[in-house]
Amino acid sequence: MERITISIDEALAHEFDQLIAKQGYKNRSEAVRDLLRSHLEEQHQASDQLGHCVANLSYVYNHHERDLAERLTALQHDQHDLTLATLHAHLDHDNCIESVLLRGNTAVVRDFANTLMAERGVRHGQLNVVSVEIGDSHNHAHQHPQPDDPVHMLSPDQSGHAHIHLKPKN
Repeated sequence: MERITISIDEALAHEFDQLIAKQGYKNRSEAVRDLLRSHLEEQHQASDQLGHCVANLSYVYNHHERDLAERLTALQHDQHDLTLATLHAHLDHDNCIESVLLRGNTAVVRDFANTLMAERGVRHGQLNVVSVEIGDSHNHAHQHPQPDDPVHMLSPDQSGHAHIHLKPKN
């Protein structure tokens, strides 16, 4: 780890200390690293729309809105290559919250999220994007129980399949 030294005035240092205490950081270094990562990620995303990302799209919607649940599901099915998983929870009699995990080209993910959030009846939408580098595809073996004997597992060469590794950029 590289060590750097910075100088800031007392008022800013005091305000920073209050912020990091409120957010639960153990020290200034952890807080500065997170601030730098966040700022660098914002800059990277602003300049690199051709890159790839993983993202979480969360939104609240009124499930009584005419055909809205069906429209949202259809949008996700239409972009099944982007949609990894969806979590759905009921907030009250009228409102639901969904969180959709996405991955793909950053510009395409943002376009999809904007389209979904623009649907009539969707409120409080927010997209959290993390830029990633696509790593090598590797074959991994996963063990699955034998149907007649759940204790014994298949050997790795019988159940291997490829995975793409996505590594956060910073």
